[in-house]
Amino acid sequence: MHEFIKWTAAEAVAQLRRGDVSPLELIDAAEARIAATNPEINAMVTLCFDRARAHAQRLMQRKHGDVPAGFLHGLPIAVKDNTDVEGVRCTSGSRVHENRIAPASDPVVRRLEAHGAIVIGKTNLPEFAAGGNTFNDVFGATRNPWDTRKSASGSSGGSAAALAAGQVWLATGNDFGGSIRTPAAFCSVSGLRPSPGMVARIQKQPFNPLSVEGPMARTVADVALMFDAEAGFDARDPLSPPLWSSTPLPSFTQAAARPQKPLRVAVSADLGIAPVVDREVRGGIGCRGRQTGGRWCRS
Repeated sequence: MHEFIKWTAAEAVAQLRRGDVSPLELIDAAEARIAATNPEINAMVTLCFDRARAHAQRLMQRKHGDVPAGFLHGLPIAVKDNTDVEGVRCTSGSRVHENRIAPASDPVVRRLEAHGAIVIGKTNLPEFAAGGNTFNDVFGATRNPWDTRKSASGSSGGSAAALAAGQVWLATGNDFGGSIRTPAAFCSVSGLRPSPGMVARIQKQPFNPLSVEGPMARTVADVALMFDAEAGFDARDPLSPPLWSSTPLPSFTQAAARPQKPLRVAVSADLGIAPVVDREVRGGIGCRGRQTGGRWCRS
């Protein structure tokens, strides 16, 4: 494994900012890692390295001071294959769109690229992101990098698996009923389902306030870093509060790094509907003993 791949996203961005490594070098490292690991896990289903290197060259010619807050300085990322990247194949995991080339980028991709991210490829998902396991008739199944006999979950399973395998530092996800959270849990990475409107969205499922875009990474700090680059006002999303157009959002990176007092959070181990919850899962959320029957327990 190349040294660069072992860095967190925050470490990689710091190196890029100082000029100690170039975006092209990180793209090369990601390409080598994908070549070494993807045959086993099938996380990255479409690659766009020529586009990525052209974007890197443009970024490297940019003035260092001419960047917005939360700039990623040429960090390679992956994008879920139901999110358009201009000029790149986007199938949504369906044979209906097997040969579709995106005519324009989704708002979240535009925002990430405007903040210095470089898209190097698309990640696998169940057809139309409808399912808790990642497989489809176009690309087949994505395997869990920790044990390829097991599922990476879904629907953002390709993004979670790519992160866990060290193929990329950050990846996009979207979540309706757990599509960021469950793959992150299955693959031992981090993901955030933000409040609707925090990250603008205008495509995929018909307008539904429960379906959101969100960041995925290997650490909580890296999730915050990506969220800083994703979140913000967009007039095309009716849930994007107009207040954000004139008032800057707080830094999520700074908030994640700030020491916090211990919190008591109410959770349910089974939501009153799951007959069996794995002991490790129950222990991880701080619930002990027998089934709670949907009652709230405290961690």
